[in-house]
Amino acid sequence: MTMPKAAAPNPQKANSCHGDAGQSVDPPWCRDYRGNEYTYPEALDFIRSFHGHVAPGLVIGLKMVDWAREQLPEDILFDAVCETSSCLPDAVQMLTPCTVGNNWLTIKDLGRFALTLYDKFNGDGVRVFLDPAKLQHWPEFFDWLYKRKPKQAQDFDRLLEEIRQAGADSLSRTPVTIHPSYRVKNSKGRIGTCPLCGEAFPMIHGGICRGCQGEAPYAQRRVAEPRKVTQGPTLKVVPVVAAAGKRALHDMTRVVPKQAKGPAFTQGQLMTTGDICRLQQMGRQHVYVGDAAREIPGWVHENQAALAFADAMAGPGVRYSTPPREGKITLSADRKGLLVIDHQRLSAFNTVEGVMCASRKCFDVVETQSALAATRAIPLYLPETDFHTAMAVLSAGPLFRVAPLAPVNVGILVTGTEVFQGLIQDSFIPIIRSKVARYDCAVVKTAIVPDERPAIRKGVEKMIAAGAGLIVTTAGLSVDPDDVTRQGLVDAGGTDLVYGAPILPGAMTLVARIGEVRVIGVPACGLYHKTTSFDLLLPRILAGLTIGRSELAEMGHGGFCQECPTCTYPKCSFGR
Repeated sequence: MTMPKAAAPNPQKANSCHGDAGQSVDPPWCRDYRGNEYTYPEALDFIRSFHGHVAPGLVIGLKMVDWAREQLPEDILFDAVCETSSCLPDAVQMLTPCTVGNNWLTIKDLGRFALTLYDKFNGDGVRVFLDPAKLQHWPEFFDWLYKRKPKQAQDFDRLLEEIRQAGADSLSRTPVTIHPSYRVKNSKGRIGTCPLCGEAFPMIHGGICRGCQGEAPYAQRRVAEPRKVTQGPTLKVVPVVAAAGKRALHDMTRVVPKQAKGPAFTQGQLMTTGDICRLQQMGRQHVYVGDAAREIPGWVHENQAALAFADAMAGPGVRYSTPPREGKITLSADRKGLLVIDHQRLSAFNTVEGVMCASRKCFDVVETQSALAATRAIPLYLPETDFHTAMAVLSAGPLFRVAPLAPVNVGILVTGTEVFQGLIQDSFIPIIRSKVARYDCAVVKTAIVPDERPAIRKGVEKMIAAGAGLIVTTAGLSVDPDDVTRQGLVDAGGTDLVYGAPILPGAMTLVARIGEVRVIGVPACGLYHKTTSFDLLLPRILAGLTIGRSELAEMGHGGFCQECPTCTYPKCSFGR
């Protein structure tokens, strides 16, 4: 890294706190990897020359980098990770050889003002972060961190002075080990030419470049002109009366209102004299004829496109039938299980002009041979460019898979002193037993324990010993002070515990795991409502899906039960 000349420190005082006359000078604020030291004023000049202006985040960022490097062994090769994209990456690039360009600096924007320097071979390093708990003596610094003042209301000089005074005292650091996935430098792999824009791009991105997939950060400026309707290829069309002895170029649909709809003629079918009347009754005056197998440069027939789409979309547990009907292919379940959809890429596919795919909702429990989705090209002949764009979206992997539901042994733990003492008769166990039986799960142990942490822990341990792969706890998940279910689960070794879900009924749901054993906590609403959060979560757990805070957060969309007088779940919007 070449240092700006304007920011270079005075070599006469680089390693001394005194000038030639013995006068005191500022101590170093930071050091770069070449050994150059920068006083606070010199650091500000360095920032102006590199960043364009003095940014408070960059001022303290230089100190953070310097403080992190103090903890690294000498003469090691290190990389860096920044947890914000604002200011801090520049501090790393100013003081270390790690840059975005050489791929030694990774920006993982978590919104936290923190960075990590680590040994690029073993991943061991140190994380430094701006610690709010240490800013109590520097109110302007604190307000800047929390954005409590608009920029124009900040006392900028006071802010810089507080940063200078605070220095490393405003920071905390901790040893860390970077995950191996972040230490791997991904190669671009083979380079190809995008068939749409003609530019070079890494072919691991798909059939076309990511810019042509719709990820370009710009709209190309063109001279305004009327929108042109894409014209299809020149096809052979004949009057119906002349169709005898010729083959249909595509399926032709016959509709009988409120009775039937389907192909009266299929692609490639030889039409006879007797078919002329049928075609006229269908409202046909002209028909396309020819051989769909014949390639037309620049165009893809609807059947060819549909076959390619279905083949790319179908993942494990999904199949499709051929040939296409009316240019459409239907995908169906090859096994019973949970339908999992990459809905983001499904949306991306549907933004491509001239193609479509409609599906059931993600996380539907489906039976073998159940229809899942259907896809087709909308025009008879799809422009080749649109076909390649659609296939590029699908190149990252299947859109649909059916995750098998693996039955597990279940333990049911009812908590509640009033139930344990017999003051209230338990109704939870038969409800849960009935619901898990729908998925062929066997209940291996049930227990009723008081609201006591040791009792809950022992109850859990006995169920695990009995072979339970899923433990369902009931009640004891409220805001009452007697609620100790969560604490008891933690005592039993519970981890990854998430309490609370944006689902009604079932807001006080709990999910966790104890080793390989999954845990669902069902709140008291399960006694009253026929369908709750438990019904949404159970199949996902049996399918082996991860359920954490982010997954639960997504369930808020559709997570409001309308409590219909006659429940039709799952044929309703709940959980969809």
